[in-house]
Amino acid sequence: MTTSTVVLEPTDDKRSARQVARDTRKHEAMARKRLTSKGATIAAVAIAFFWTIPTFGLLVTSFRPGSDTQSTGWWTVFIDPAFTLENYRLALTSGGTALTLAASFVNSLAITIPVVLFALAIASLIAYAFAWIDFKGRNFFFIFIFALQIVPLQMALVPLLSLFSRGLTINDVTIFPGLELRGVEHSFATVWIAHVIFAMPLAIFLLHNFIAEIPHEVIEAARVDGAGHGQVFFRLILPLAAPALASFAVLEFIWVWNDLLVATIFAPSSSLPLTQSLNSLSGTWGDQWFLQSAGTFISILVPLIVFFLLQRFFVRGLLAGATKG
Repeated sequence: MTTSTVVLEPTDDKRSARQVARDTRKHEAMARKRLTSKGATIAAVAIAFFWTIPTFGLLVTSFRPGSDTQSTGWWTVFIDPAFTLENYRLALTSGGTALTLAASFVNSLAITIPVVLFALAIASLIAYAFAWIDFKGRNFFFIFIFALQIVPLQMALVPLLSLFSRGLTINDVTIFPGLELRGVEHSFATVWIAHVIFAMPLAIFLLHNFIAEIPHEVIEAARVDGAGHGQVFFRLILPLAAPALASFAVLEFIWVWNDLLVATIFAPSSSLPLTQSLNSLSGTWGDQWFLQSAGTFISILVPLIVFFLLQRFFVRGLLAGATKG
């Protein structure tokens, strides 16, 4: 009895490399033409114009005297220009709470910078484990963490606050003791922990997508040379994942810097952030809202600096893992 072996020829694309390159350039030209058409340009300019007008009006208001702001609109500056820096001085030295805007500005830095560093450190380690360490239940735990992004933030505030203050006790057995840190003056620990917990699902998902795209040959070559997980992570993964780390750092920095809800609930009165002072800067009846406009531009200064410093990594990091090939 004889057996015959059937050899299946691979069904490759019959187009030559030159044809593929020509078709690629053709599709790119079509996409560029659609995105740069006259209608798309007019629509983009119109959207940018109407989006910029309120911001420009707020900027002009921040430099106008308070008496002028309360009596006339900001557009009258083109007829009767009058500018002052007094609003910024008053905004920095006053506040609707026990803290001035300058003091709460320092608190925001003390909250935001450690949160970003802690979140990056923890999430990058977990993302590396999901991408390159084979363990039982890996897919289940990754899907579970991804699904946590769906849970509204507000649903976790009360249980987390109760956990921090009372701890966790089951059948008279203390599983987690209460931290009792919210009453400590100038303590940021509860805010740090809360923000890091809320950041984990998105951070792990974004970083995992990037780390998993690193060529398998690179990791295997390092392991053949005797590198352990620690050396692979610190010497290969972190340098190669810099765009993803930077993009998440920008997102997390802006999110924590602009946060009002989490910090108001978990921070003691002496550790309230910039947003809390800014929220109450306009006064009881809102008659000093021109100070709030000055405080707004003070508050956006740091996020703008962070964004422009890391913008070259931002888009590349967000698009990581979006395509295969």
